[in-house]
Amino acid sequence: MTKALFLADSYLKEGPAIVVSVKDEKYVILDQTIFYAKGGGQPCDTGKLIKGTEAFRVIYAGKFSGEISHEVDRPGLQPGDKVQCILNWERRYKLMRSHTAAHVIASLLNKGTGALITGNQLEEDYVRFDFSLEKFDKSLLEGYLAKANQLFGTDVLVKWFELPREKALKIPGIVKMAEAFPPDLPVLRIVEIEGIDRQADGGTHVRNLKEVGKVELIKTENKGKNNRRIYFRLN
Repeated sequence: MTKALFLADSYLKEGPAIVVSVKDEKYVILDQTIFYAKGGGQPCDTGKLIKGTEAFRVIYAGKFSGEISHEVDRPGLQPGDKVQCILNWERRYKLMRSHTAAHVIASLLNKGTGALITGNQLEEDYVRFDFSLEKFDKSLLEGYLAKANQLFGTDVLVKWFELPREKALKIPGIVKMAEAFPPDLPVLRIVEIEGIDRQADGGTHVRNLKEVGKVELIKTENKGKNNRRIYFRLN
């Protein structure tokens, strides 16, 4: 199985790998990777694989049958090839900042109102969150965004570690998705924003809230009974 290096270090911008297999000349599995595979509301990473003087653009990364597959833009890679993985770092770092910001906003809403996340999607240019709130109140959502902005830019550590599933699920608030549970794995990866939030999460994050900067509201929507939507972006 591909070793997912981003789970241990989200700041790896490049690194070596060996091609394990190639399907249809464009779907490449590596022995280890720094490319995040699309999932959990977070888009995949993009970048390139370098073999000697040749460059193969990675246009998509997804998880199939437990393996991370990298879709490249042209044929030419073969099993056994040694490659250098290079991320589109600007894109990745923006997603890291947005993902950490989303955890803070979700935690503040959950603690303040009991709202759970009913849907989420990170994009390079914005974040969409759906929440279970009984009353649609735009000013309430704006208020929690303002509270989050007071935290962003402060020196608060963000860390990730693993815990046995049984122990992790005893942590209050570890699951903030409505009608959802973490993957059925014996060990769960926990992302902790010190003093603010702890969640089971397999995505990439910044190491400190001071890296987030600020966020701005794009719009809010009433999506029906008990379901409210908020769009925000980094500014």
